[in-house]
Amino acid sequence: MQKLKGIKLLLVDDEPNILQFLEMGLQEEGFEVQTAQDGMTAVTLAKQFQPHLIILDVMMPGMDGFEVCRMLKKTENVAIIMLTAKDEVDDRVKGLTLGADDYMMKPFSFEELLARIQARIRNQFPNLIGEVELGAFRIDDRRKEILYEQRVLELSTTEYELLKFLVLNHGLVLSKAKILDKVWGYDFGGDENIVEVYIRSLREKLNDKDHRLIRTLRGAGYRVDL
Repeated sequence: MQKLKGIKLLLVDDEPNILQFLEMGLQEEGFEVQTAQDGMTAVTLAKQFQPHLIILDVMMPGMDGFEVCRMLKKTENVAIIMLTAKDEVDDRVKGLTLGADDYMMKPFSFEELLARIQARIRNQFPNLIGEVELGAFRIDDRRKEILYEQRVLELSTTEYELLKFLVLNHGLVLSKAKILDKVWGYDFGGDENIVEVYIRSLREKLNDKDHRLIRTLRGAGYRVDL
């Protein structure tokens, strides 16, 4: 996995052993890490430390993770991954409704958490990474350039943004509506079939005649398989 240096993480959990385990592991990966054991400390520290991402436990005494998430999403540009021991759909929905970007159930593997952190940073703070390698793709966001199988693709600005969005979210089914919102902008007033036109163009440039790379899921959207 790629090491992400210069990225600040805030860990919030009332269990010291979990904090210590995550802090050591994430520092080893090159992150700058600070910790908090309660909600009020987390809010204060977030405003001082200005983390790029917060790993936030839901169940804490006093101010719980939901309230911390609600407060910080109002004022801070920060990605939030919520942790919970509860296998409750309502809790997941509540967290996401309050602005959480991702949700993980305890217990979890460190490798999965690291992958989710990387995914959130790539999506919300791509300028911090600059260059990302995923499968046969290399995305250089500073040069606005994508290589596939070591070949530079000749892409328009919109094609670049679309392919970047698809590749960074590989494995996920992305609807036309979501693609339009993220690539063209929420105020786009045109026909959503424009997505099909651009997907067709990308497939030609990737020599993806059999649609094995950019798959169409009828009635659902598109998915990139690396």
